[in-house]
Amino acid sequence: QVQLVESGGGSVQAGGSLRLSCAASGRTFGLLAMGWFRQAPGKEREFVGAISQNGGNTIYSDSAKGRFTLSRDNAKNTVYLQMDSLKPEDTAVYYCGATERESYYWSGTLSYRYWGQGTQVTVSS
Repeated sequence: QVQLVESGGGSVQAGGSLRLSCAASGRTFGLLAMGWFRQAPGKEREFVGAISQNGGNTIYSDSAKGRFTLSRDNAKNTVYLQMDSLKPEDTAVYYCGATERESYYWSGTLSYRYWGQGTQVTVSS
């Protein structure tokens, strides 16, 4: 069993930055790929990005590419999402997930067995 806890959300003006963290419990963190998703009110949960078990491979959605950066510290059982040049349309609840699936499946919500409770990000214009 893996438990995930996100933190670092908040309110920021457009153009600002936030760094989200997702801390995992359990000894299998290094065996899991980690993904970030977000969900705005009235919309479906959408893929933001994912990172491989050793951090050597990352993929991003088109909206995140060039502005968001994923990293992980397996010694601390934590994955990070650095978000720069934030836009009002980035406003959403951000969730991290953990998956044992290979990279082809990382962008799908059904690939993730474990989820955190989410952290709110609000970007004002």
